[in-house]
Amino acid sequence: MARASRPSLARILTALVLFGVSFAYVEAAVVVYLRALYEPMQGSVYSNLTRGELFPLIRRDQLEAQGPEHVRRLATELGREAATLLVLAAVGVAVAGNFRQWFAAFLFTFGLWDIFYYVFLKVLLDWPESLLTWDLLFLLPVPWAGPVLAPVLVALSMVATGVVALWRESVNQPIQAKWFHWITAVASGVIIVMAFCWDFRNISAGGEPNPFAWPILALGEALGVAAFLHALCSGRRPIS
Repeated sequence: MARASRPSLARILTALVLFGVSFAYVEAAVVVYLRALYEPMQGSVYSNLTRGELFPLIRRDQLEAQGPEHVRRLATELGREAATLLVLAAVGVAVAGNFRQWFAAFLFTFGLWDIFYYVFLKVLLDWPESLLTWDLLFLLPVPWAGPVLAPVLVALSMVATGVVALWRESVNQPIQAKWFHWITAVASGVIIVMAFCWDFRNISAGGEPNPFAWPILALGEALGVAAFLHALCSGRRPIS
């Protein structure tokens, strides 16, 4: 039996773009429904809020006071966020032939999804007002928060590195990342997550966000980009 041909780069990118953009709309639509559900509650707890403000967050005890069904919905939302990450990871498996391709596809799709999520929120809700508007990004394992510009910058770097890595795979010159590249990349990711979670105790307690940890984010981004560029420029010989 003849071996099936490997999908072309154009076919892979087309599939990932269609998925990433479509899934971004699904995510934005969920937020539309969640805001319609919780904005009235948030307004009753914090009477001085203006429309579209996400902070201060409703504390867990305030949520429980509104009824047990809201606690169950919070658990449902946490499950949905976990499922979202699994779906983004799974689509990479569908197009990848090895771990390098999967990781590149995951980065590309995640970044594209995140960028278009904000595009669709702007279309559907006319939000955010600017790239410096604060957003609640994730709730797992603790609340992530930051100005919209911060996740967009990270997403852009994910899209760029993902598409370059996929292109190198397509021309049979894969990026041969060494152990120190992977360690640096993992450290980069941990530092970036720290930047978004730095103020989680205050935010969880119903406080207004403190100034964002831009230096921490910049350090994480710099480490990740440096590791990628070093790996990219090393070992360009094609693999037979």
